[in-house]
Amino acid sequence: MNDTKNHDAQKHPLMPPHVFAKLGGDQLAYVRPVASEDLATMFPDAPEVAPGLKLWALLAADGSPILIADTRDAAVANAISNDIHAVSVH
Repeated sequence: MNDTKNHDAQKHPLMPPHVFAKLGGDQLAYVRPVASEDLATMFPDAPEVAPGLKLWALLAADGSPILIADTRDAAVANAISNDIHAVSVH
């Protein structure tokens, strides 16, 4: 079984993470839910927010924070208005 995996890896080498992250450039971002308790680690400059809130983050393909919103629709709308294709992370 391992021989098959090794053979497949040789036929299709893995892309280094830093190259993969740049695929979307500034045209692709992802939307994901964020607990308000985690906001400060993702968005250090964000104002303090009450605990227990579900927020939505728009992040660049490389994981860089773009914005935080109170609804998924608001995050996606902002992406669209800036010509960014937003995808969801499940």
